[in-house]
Amino acid sequence: MTVKFTNGRVQSFSCTGKKPVFLYDSDTKGLGLRATPGAKVFIYQGRLNNKTLRFKIGDVSTWTLDDAREEARRIQGMVDQGIDPREAKQEKLAEIERRKAEEKRQAVTVKMAWDIYIEARRDHWGERHLQSHFKLSQPGGQNTKRGKKKIKPGPLAGFMDLNLSEITTKKTEAWLKKETPTRPAQIRLAFALLRAFLNWCEAQEEYKGIADIAACNGHLKKNYIPKMQHRDDCLQKEQIKPWFDGVKTQSPQMAAYLQGLLLTGARRGELMALTWQQIDFQWNSIEIHDKVEGTRTIPLTPYLAQVLHALPRRNKWVFSSPTSKSGRIEDPTRPHKKSLEKAGIPHLTIHGLRRSFGTLSEWVECPVGVVAQIMGHKPSAIAEKHYRRRPLDLLRMWHTKIEKFILDQAGIAQPESGQKGLKVVGE
Repeated sequence: MTVKFTNGRVQSFSCTGKKPVFLYDSDTKGLGLRATPGAKVFIYQGRLNNKTLRFKIGDVSTWTLDDAREEARRIQGMVDQGIDPREAKQEKLAEIERRKAEEKRQAVTVKMAWDIYIEARRDHWGERHLQSHFKLSQPGGQNTKRGKKKIKPGPLAGFMDLNLSEITTKKTEAWLKKETPTRPAQIRLAFALLRAFLNWCEAQEEYKGIADIAACNGHLKKNYIPKMQHRDDCLQKEQIKPWFDGVKTQSPQMAAYLQGLLLTGARRGELMALTWQQIDFQWNSIEIHDKVEGTRTIPLTPYLAQVLHALPRRNKWVFSSPTSKSGRIEDPTRPHKKSLEKAGIPHLTIHGLRRSFGTLSEWVECPVGVVAQIMGHKPSAIAEKHYRRRPLDLLRMWHTKIEKFILDQAGIAQPESGQKGLKVVGE
């Protein structure tokens, strides 16, 4: 039925049965009313590609007659051009959703993405590298464990509250200018972590294209970050005895740990995470988590076996600690510093003990490849990489010689190999 629409006719039109009823406007092509027992809406009805097209405009309670007529004319114009208004509406809704999603993406803060990044990568990192991410991004303000001082914000703390889209080259450059003069070593590490983080974001679909990956480009590093000074700290032969004397004043676990670093050349985190299940006292071997190969097996030399066997079995950790949350030694820097002060030895880093092992091994003319295999270094030559597969007993022969040389300088007698009573210890 077609009539001239008026406001009164629109309001009085209703459905008395169960089926919908329709009324069409004689003045506006395609404009109609559809009434059901529960609703009454303006519609457009026409033909597109020789098929009937019916399209909802809106409820009569929210659309005026004049607005409905204008909308019907707009839809008729689209139909005349061969455009399906239903598809156009879906495209418009999809565009709105895309815009909302992009706005949501642009609103992602560095902290939100940073936390997800750490969780995604933590199984691929060592414990120390993981802690560096926490430490360098911490907001600060908390009380220190000792004294009444407050923890200072990490170098990356200022980025955490920014949107990911706000990380730009200018922002990074201003940060480097401000921070590098006061703490260059930390900024060097923070810059590397931030650059790795931005590269990871660019590889993720949800963060791709938000941050400027050039914000940590090589030119900024070259212009603002001084080159790292390579350390060469190492125990001299004549310093070994006072070093052992100083170390033995610490707790048994700390003393064993520090001696283990010197006698194995292991990385600090590798030895710190050693469990009883990784030590075989029967066959004199230690399985160490290696950051290069995953794991490596090294000899358990006579003196170190004796030292480790004497430690208490509090938990699964070899170098346990009743005061730390993890149940094991966390930071050996302070105890080692105290040991050096008592021994009268100049500053020596924890990593310097690893360097000392490699250097002192030359006194027994140990092959370089043997030392590298024990320490977990990558092979440095084709022959080492492809043609040398040294068994554990060969490594043990040289490793025992290295230990004996170090103990001789310390005035300590090396126990005989294969002592009885050293059994495999479970967790």
